[in-house]
Amino acid sequence: MPTPESTLIGRIVDIRGGCLIATLFRGEEGFASVKTLDQETLPVGQLGSLIEVRDRAGHILAEVSRVVEESVSVARDDAAGGQHQVSGRERRMELTPLGEINADGRLEPGVSRYPVVGAAVHLIASSRLSALISRKVDGGLELGRLSVRPTLMATLDPSALFGRHLAILGQTGAGKSWTLSSLLQSVVKSMPRSHIILLDLHGEYGWRTDTGGIDGVFPPGTARYIDARELEIPYWLLTYSELVDLFIDRNDANATVQIAFLREAIYTLRKQSNEHLGLERLSVDSPVYFPIDELYQKFKKANEEKLEFGKVKGVLFGAFDDFLVRFQSLYNDGRYDFFMRPRKHNSSASLEGLLRDFVGLGEPKRQVTVIDLSPVPVDLRPIVSAQIARLSYEFNYWNPRRHEFPLLLVCEEAHQYIPSEADSRFVGTRRAMERIAKEGRKYGVSLCIVSQRPTELSQTVLSQCGNYLCLRISNADDQEYVRRLLPEGAKNLADMLASLRRGEVLAVGDAAMLPSRILVHPPNPTPASNDAPLSKSWRDGPQDLDVADIIDRWWRQVR
Repeated sequence: MPTPESTLIGRIVDIRGGCLIATLFRGEEGFASVKTLDQETLPVGQLGSLIEVRDRAGHILAEVSRVVEESVSVARDDAAGGQHQVSGRERRMELTPLGEINADGRLEPGVSRYPVVGAAVHLIASSRLSALISRKVDGGLELGRLSVRPTLMATLDPSALFGRHLAILGQTGAGKSWTLSSLLQSVVKSMPRSHIILLDLHGEYGWRTDTGGIDGVFPPGTARYIDARELEIPYWLLTYSELVDLFIDRNDANATVQIAFLREAIYTLRKQSNEHLGLERLSVDSPVYFPIDELYQKFKKANEEKLEFGKVKGVLFGAFDDFLVRFQSLYNDGRYDFFMRPRKHNSSASLEGLLRDFVGLGEPKRQVTVIDLSPVPVDLRPIVSAQIARLSYEFNYWNPRRHEFPLLLVCEEAHQYIPSEADSRFVGTRRAMERIAKEGRKYGVSLCIVSQRPTELSQTVLSQCGNYLCLRISNADDQEYVRRLLPEGAKNLADMLASLRRGEVLAVGDAAMLPSRILVHPPNPTPASNDAPLSKSWRDGPQDLDVADIIDRWWRQVR
């Protein structure tokens, strides 16, 4: 076991605004860059390395955040008994305190007291560091290895990680899909009764094989891959406000009249179509079937109504022209058939089968439901995403066993449909996600937000996340935005975002004992998100393509 003398490398000489300044001891051969303790080679003063600061009042674990070397003048005794100035070099470290080591040898995140000037700075052996940072939690998830100590596993508390919402942020190519795949693979292997809904916007997590089957990133028998068009989330599940967003242009001069008429028409149709259910508290938002063609006919009749034997125009004559055109453009577009003309889910009774399908209780039962949104028209993806989010929330809101059946909703490329408050698009989707972010934890519904542009995301959703896995971010605006999101003690770590390697994350939040740089375990298999091998393809790629087949796939909307 290393002795205190063998691990001592410096002393605290200054304390500035929560930052500790330490000088490194110089040996006979200059400043040491590494030191060997019990056959383990440890860096001395390496940026990002962990050290221990000790004084009589206690011990503190700190991270090296800056290292500088500067010229100094030191007084030395001479042979005549006097002193003379000798110039030399001094190496100083800036240390960020991370946590206190209590008398029982346990690490407590945060610092209540700072060491005094003169406190000893020690290297910390991996065996001791492992004992300090290892979280003894039920079902701890091993995300990867600590970047500064590759021999040590990085373990996260899954209850805190998912129960308090998670954001995975990083620029294109940094490894977001890689990290998410590795994390969820670990979840399904260690937690056989997990319930995960993954919104896959680009078909990265499930794909068709050469034999016509479907394969993906999850172990066999753990996931169900569903084309969103086949899942068939129908129009009648939309709330009144979502139907307004879909059918009515708020800039239309007659928008107010259209909105009022739509409310009355929807309520009447829901009530008439479900009288056999005997529902006493039916509302305009109740998730019950109503015929979409009858909604159109109500608007058409009011728009063309004439009084007094056809001589006088009705009060609503011509007020719904824009509504009818907008409705017809959606209804007659074949890409929207799965939504506007449902075949399976065309009655209130079909809601049970739909809910079973997307929470993993359909046949066969699966831990993960991957919903492929890539074939869905871009302008409809936010609406479908909002439905999945809202139904997930409502499912567990009314579920008396909600705490035994927690759900995780993973939102890939979330910036595309959960925009910032300054963006007037997709208001319904944003509200649905914000509701889960603010209230979902009480009902066992959690979010995992994945995005390459945090500045374009809803600030409400991001600010409610208790955990962040940040990958490389080079954009200065995004870096500053992430810095504001991080806890106070971890804000200085945002400076590292631009230097992270592919597949390396900065883990910050309730699930990690300390803010940590982690090399994520490679997922197996990997998602279909790799960049095209451009140079190889341009050297050895095909000389011709079956363009007719490409056109046929395009026409049939089959990838």
